[in-house]
Amino acid sequence: MYIYNVTINIEETIQDEWLNWMKEEHIPDMLSTGKFSKALMTKVLVEEEMGGITYSVQYTTPNKETLQKYYDEDADRLRSKSNRFTGKFVAFRTELEIVSERNG
Repeated sequence: MYIYNVTINIEETIQDEWLNWMKEEHIPDMLSTGKFSKALMTKVLVEEEMGGITYSVQYTTPNKETLQKYYDEDADRLRSKSNRFTGKFVAFRTELEIVSERNG
């Protein structure tokens, strides 16, 4: 299993609008590609020197090939939908491979 992690720092002035867009539009759009089995959105509880509020969204995908299909088939289209927030956020993306998972 892989996790496609997107960490976003958003300006406080548009945080509410952006958060609503993420929960109501973007995350459902990501899941509707069929390439991710779930999404987990968290708020980072560390204050950034640059200001803003930071969130992490983790999308679970079965393998590297499926993640690559997302990049090839969907990423540009879905990322372009965030254009209305241009200049108000910074995002970076990380690919993670699940090595071990336990429930307790």
